[in-house]
Amino acid sequence: MSELRYNLISRELVIIATERAKRPEDFKKAKKEKIELPEYRADCPFCPKNEKLSPPETFSILNGNSWRTRVIPNKFSALSPDASRIRTNKSVYYRKIDGYGFHEVIIEHPKHNMIIALMSYQDVENIIKTYHARYTDIQNKEGIEAIVIFKNHGPSAGTSQEHPHSQLIATPVVPPQIRERVEQSTRFYDGTGQCMFCVSLDEELKDDKKRIVTETEHFVSLIPYATLSPFATRVTPKRHMPSFADINEAEIKDLAINLKDTLAKLYYGLDNPDFNYTIRSIPVHEYGRDYFHWYLSIIPRISRPAGFELGSGIFINSSLPEEGAAFLRQVKIP
Repeated sequence: MSELRYNLISRELVIIATERAKRPEDFKKAKKEKIELPEYRADCPFCPKNEKLSPPETFSILNGNSWRTRVIPNKFSALSPDASRIRTNKSVYYRKIDGYGFHEVIIEHPKHNMIIALMSYQDVENIIKTYHARYTDIQNKEGIEAIVIFKNHGPSAGTSQEHPHSQLIATPVVPPQIRERVEQSTRFYDGTGQCMFCVSLDEELKDDKKRIVTETEHFVSLIPYATLSPFATRVTPKRHMPSFADINEAEIKDLAINLKDTLAKLYYGLDNPDFNYTIRSIPVHEYGRDYFHWYLSIIPRISRPAGFELGSGIFINSSLPEEGAAFLRQVKIP
């Protein structure tokens, strides 16, 4: 029988549709002719030796004379540090803010055809270090309220460049989804004196760890009890940390192991599905508050919301979180 589960973090309801649940292996994408990408493309602005095709870099990690990661302003930026921060309230209805902010591209690897699931742990550690360096720098910029680091992998996830990359957008306002999570976590903290993210993680670890995918020294990746879509996975630090800025060197190294292994299990278990991931962190000017706990959310794009979801805000998940996690745990990484 189907059941409605309550998502403590997002305050959303999800119908776990047991009557029409698919087996985990049924979510593998349809076999298509595999396109072999080259290690280098002369027309790719992200490949080594093509640096003149992109804006000047703002950060890089080097290995000798070669870069391992590289950060550049987005050539087609959604927000710009050159814009003003003027608010215009012509009326209650006509309100706007000029497009101030930062929009950067994090080039993850020199090879055009490399993806995180297949990288070395050191390469993934370099990516996390780059995220952290840019986050801690931009959080000090005047007028920035929130920083979102995200990755789009595959056409259905919105990627527009083959070369492996992530993006960072820093905004002059707190985005509504982040604000909702902050308000929910604040209410929970005021009522219980506890962090709802820590409580959620403790409950998952106590429940026979049946929804755990990968557990390392400092991080746990799991498919939550009330996850809204198939195989949606949360990577959470065990130590209470409100901001991604709080992560230390040992935790960066451990997150690289956990993230690479989790994405590798999705890659091999579900035949390289398209996905998005996002680092969800506390707003910049609420740094140090105990009620929030940052985490990384991975959303495989193997299902789409339809009319009921769009009309009600209640999601239907045709994959049992417990079965999905068990399936991914048994995936062997070569």
